[in-house]
Amino acid sequence: MMDGLSLEAVFLLLAAPFVGSFLCVLVLRLPLGEDVVWGRSRCPSCKHDLAARDLIPLVSWVMARGRCRYCGTRLGYLYPVMELAALGVVLWTVAVVDEGVVAVTVLLGWALLSLAAMDLRSFFLSDAVTLPLIPAGLAVCYWLEPQAVWEHALAALAAAAILACLAFAYRRLRERDGLGYGDVKLFAAAGAWTGAMGLGTVLLWAVVVNVALLLAGRLAGQQVSAETKVPVGTGLAAGLWLTWLYGPLSIL
Repeated sequence: MMDGLSLEAVFLLLAAPFVGSFLCVLVLRLPLGEDVVWGRSRCPSCKHDLAARDLIPLVSWVMARGRCRYCGTRLGYLYPVMELAALGVVLWTVAVVDEGVVAVTVLLGWALLSLAAMDLRSFFLSDAVTLPLIPAGLAVCYWLEPQAVWEHALAALAAAAILACLAFAYRRLRERDGLGYGDVKLFAAAGAWTGAMGLGTVLLWAVVVNVALLLAGRLAGQQVSAETKVPVGTGLAAGLWLTWLYGPLSIL
């Protein structure tokens, strides 16, 4: 934990709302196969191109009272929530981790935030985000603990194999998909980042988060049954984040 904010942390805090806005683009466009780099920002309702003044994080949404300036359609809360959440990732990181790993932890947090929101909204995890997390986790491991990189690589393979087998077994038993291959890739990324010792904790947190989501849905009046779809990737993303920050849980 740092006693004060470094220049790196200040830069990340200033960048966070803009990053959060870009993460919204990933959440909205990747499940649809749309371009996330060159495509113009448009109102989802009237398709009007947005001007620069419409794209200022938080400020534009507040000034327009959450509506499109051109057609008046409500824009929802995804953008301000993601922009604030991206800021929260930086503050949480600065409060918990050592200064040397602030940047990589924030980048991990932002990636996991986009995946959690994407799966929660669309039940989709994009390869464009999940797959790079695997070599990134191994690279960070090599940087911090070179002698452990092979163990983390094996953990990534084992994690993918475990979840792939569970997905196959569930499909055979229930004759429908319960786990997607995006979940398999994200759990492999968890192995790359946390090693074999962290995988159990990642899964435990994932179960806790997904149960909490189901309970929240039930309290909100939604019907919850054995057929209810669960955003497993959202739980895995939260589990990886918490395990990276606080380490594996111990019963000793």
